[in-house]
Amino acid sequence: MKKKILFICTHNSARSQIAEGYMKAKYGDRYEVYSGGTELGQVHPMAIAVMSEIGIDVSGHRSKLIDEFYRKGIETVVTVCDSAQKACPFFPGSKEEIHQSFPDPSAFTGTDEEVRAGFRQVRDEIIRWIDATFAEDKTP
Repeated sequence: MKKKILFICTHNSARSQIAEGYMKAKYGDRYEVYSGGTELGQVHPMAIAVMSEIGIDVSGHRSKLIDEFYRKGIETVVTVCDSAQKACPFFPGSKEEIHQSFPDPSAFTGTDEEVRAGFRQVRDEIIRWIDATFAEDKTP
C-alpha cells in the first residue's frame, strides 16, 4: 500500500503543483501524491511550462481545496509556503506534518524570461528538497 502525501500551498497554483507533479513522476511507485490549497486558484501557466521542460506534464492538473482530502487517509502533509502553514497548521487524520517554505514564483515580475527563470529556480529547489527528503524513505 502506498503512503499518501499531500502538498499544500495557498492557491494550489505553482509550488504544490510542481511538488505533486515531480513526486508522482519520480516516486509514484511508493507514494500516492496529491496537492491542494487553502484557497482555490488556477494552475499557473508558467508552472506547467517549466515542468514540461523536464518532461513532466501537469497540464491536466486543477486547483483543489484541501477539504477534498480530509477523508482520503492522508498520512503526510507538506506545506510549501508560510501562509498555508499558518492557515493549516494541523491536517485531520495525518500522522506527519512537514513544513518547507519555498519562494512564491507567482509573485515574480519582469520579462517573460525573467519570470520563467524564477519558476525554474523554485522548481529546482523543490526537486532538490524532495529528493533529499523522500529518496531514502523505504515506505512502500
